[in-house]
Amino acid sequence: MTDFSDLIDGYRRFRTSEYRRHRSRWEELTEGQSPQVMVIACSDSRVDPAQIFDTVPGEIFTVRNIANLVPPFETGGGRHGVSAAVEFAVTQLEVPEIVVMGHGSCGGVKASLTGVFDGAAPGEGGFVAHWVDMLQDARAQIVAEHGTGPEATRALEMETVRVSIANLRTFPFVAQREAAGTLALRGAYFAIADGVLHIMDKSGEFAPA
Repeated sequence: MTDFSDLIDGYRRFRTSEYRRHRSRWEELTEGQSPQVMVIACSDSRVDPAQIFDTVPGEIFTVRNIANLVPPFETGGGRHGVSAAVEFAVTQLEVPEIVVMGHGSCGGVKASLTGVFDGAAPGEGGFVAHWVDMLQDARAQIVAEHGTGPEATRALEMETVRVSIANLRTFPFVAQREAAGTLALRGAYFAIADGVLHIMDKSGEFAPA
């Protein structure tokens, strides 16, 4: 189990290995960043996009949250962390690609599928329940077709990617750039069990990379 002291030990290893190896890259990055890809992924500790895609510092602009979800465009009250990140990546960094990456064994998907936190108060699962209710329509359709077993879980895990991409298209500045051909939206799914990355095609189907 890693605790804070282990993290500090890891930092020291980083300073003497990875940081030193990419020292010139870090010096360049002090002047700013220009990533070519935004990755929207789950907060799950097992699916770090930088590790899965074997990137170096400054290559990807990453947002991670429960079940790699993007909410639909809205301008009402509340804090819009994902929306702010999408806005910054698209309008300020002008990334030409956004990748939404789902994954296997997703706890957020399990919470949606089982409804374990439905009706819970904040601090008892209520925030999670309210977040994953973005999957409510997809969940109902999948449960009707597959039940709630492993097949349904995998189907809903992949559906998180489709839902998020559909919601990305509700952002005017995303839709405009996609229509103009300056921004591409892509989907991926990482299967933890075998380490295989699946890529979503234009029809919404996934196949191993």
